[in-house]
Amino acid sequence: MRIITKESKAEVSGGYLHIKEWLPKQLSSEVPIIMLHDSLGCVGLWKTFPELLASKLSRHVIAYDRLGFGLSGARNELPSVDFIKEEASIYFPAIKKHCSIQKYMLLGHSVGGGMSLNIAATDKDCIAVVSISAQAFVEDLTLKGIIDAKKMFKKPGQVDRLKKWHGDKAQWVLNAWTEVWLSPEFAQWNLGYCIKDITCPVLIIHGENDEYGSNAFPEYIEDNVSSVTTKNIINGCGHMPHHEKTDEVVDSIISFVNTITIEECLVR
Repeated sequence: MRIITKESKAEVSGGYLHIKEWLPKQLSSEVPIIMLHDSLGCVGLWKTFPELLASKLSRHVIAYDRLGFGLSGARNELPSVDFIKEEASIYFPAIKKHCSIQKYMLLGHSVGGGMSLNIAATDKDCIAVVSISAQAFVEDLTLKGIIDAKKMFKKPGQVDRLKKWHGDKAQWVLNAWTEVWLSPEFAQWNLGYCIKDITCPVLIIHGENDEYGSNAFPEYIEDNVSSVTTKNIINGCGHMPHHEKTDEVVDSIISFVNTITIEECLVR
């Protein structure tokens, strides 16, 4: 299937957000899928996954770099401990307005999954969420994974790996992850403040060997959202199911999306 791509920028307070869109020639639905990346991620690090989704689902797919990441504008200060809430209340609305979006689905990976759930709780135009490897609270395993990663990035040349995707912002990107998540102020963070307000269907995908979170995360999401959930714990998989087990993840998303009817889109 032929996929057209386009890129643009959305102005926000403090800078701009880089956006990339994948548009199939023929659409199965007018409802797009919007993707939110992880703590070290950006549009480029989704690699071929957005185009694959656009092709397999015949849907408009949109991904963007959060402020400070990828091709978006730089930030000087680190994000606040409320950065997940702020993505939902400050930055995502700018994407929605820029792309003239009404009803939509969300797909978020890692902290992008938590952000997607937060957005769905506050905006009823979101008709479904695909949550991949999302954290739901701060777990010892999460902290261990971040501490181990912080040590690894101190080795010569490791931060340079991030420069390919984030340029001169690479060290900021790393600090925005490690210093916020490891701060005492963030230790009590969880999705409890919003998760029960989620009323749209949720697909929860989690690798059984995720190095940044146990199965307690998908169980917490499943037990606390006020909607129908589908859970897929993927065997032999770590924190990157969409790259490690692409076919299984895509099949799971296709099955889930096919259960979201146009009637639900109109009601919500």
